[in-house]
Amino acid sequence: MSKKLLVPVLGMLGLTQVRHVAPVRRGAARGLVAEVYRQLERDFGVLAPPVALHAPAPEVLAACWLLLRETVIVEGAVDRLTKETIAAAVSRANTCPYCITVHDEMSQSLGRQAMLPGARAGRPDPRLDAIADWVTTPSPGRELPFPPAHTPEIVGSAVLMHYLNRVVNVLLYSIPLPPGVPRQALGPVMKVLGRLIVGQARRPHPAGHSLGLLPAAEPPADLWWTAPNPNVAAAFGAAVAAVEAAATRSVPAPVRELVRRELDAWDGTARPLDPSWLAGPVAGLAEADRPAGRLAMLVAFAAYRVDQPAVDAFRRTGATDADLVALCAWAALAASRRIGARLAGPR
Repeated sequence: MSKKLLVPVLGMLGLTQVRHVAPVRRGAARGLVAEVYRQLERDFGVLAPPVALHAPAPEVLAACWLLLRETVIVEGAVDRLTKETIAAAVSRANTCPYCITVHDEMSQSLGRQAMLPGARAGRPDPRLDAIADWVTTPSPGRELPFPPAHTPEIVGSAVLMHYLNRVVNVLLYSIPLPPGVPRQALGPVMKVLGRLIVGQARRPHPAGHSLGLLPAAEPPADLWWTAPNPNVAAAFGAAVAAVEAAATRSVPAPVRELVRRELDAWDGTARPLDPSWLAGPVAGLAEADRPAGRLAMLVAFAAYRVDQPAVDAFRRTGATDADLVALCAWAALAASRRIGARLAGPR
């Protein structure tokens, strides 16, 4: 099958991996959704489900795409192999099977291509190992294993993946295959996807081409680390503003206040397996807000533990697909921003 036909076919199959919301089909996309889909296929190589799942909330979809394109796909001071190594490491730390599969394949494919003559296949790269360790073990005052000018792209890549891991764990199935397809098909499918994505990664991607999708906005103070790269700063500023606006419409204000308070007190450690940690914070909400509060807290702190009952309870409050996407996006981005602030350290 030619690439011209393969890309839309893989895109259609990829959307069958979305759960809890109805994805917007490629042929049915209009307006902002259609433009994001067009850019996504052009610059990423395929209609990637982790991005397309946001389509019920078009501005949130655009926000996700801005962060992915301008931080990871655009190769500025930091090469794509480094960013994919970060993506795989963060995904392992967050227990996101879908993202681990995709980004392991990407980093391995790019690593093989980048290998110098005489290099041994599979030999660890100490530089990449040091960066992967740094982004997965935030500790103020640690020496940077990269030049300070690389901070916006490296911390930005980590923040993006903390965000995507949370959203993906809720709204996609655990492996990048359509439901019902035997797991034995995963290897061949990933090889095909890897070739498409790596092929696009080798092409030049001028900075800023997605920024016109959303109104410009200044990044909040906690994103000060984006400043050395105006393009990354613009992407984060516009994306955060869009997600916050969507949450204002879809997530009760007391729920947003609760999640922010809990994040302010969070030391970054994993929540206990015993779900009793949720009971106290959520009990302080009005009964009508508790389903949203429970779901938002899980997305922020333990997204891999979001289950059908938690989603169903939120749906019974009258929540639409757009509301569910907006809540997941807001809680995931709020948590990811806190992690980014710890990685970057004090201003």
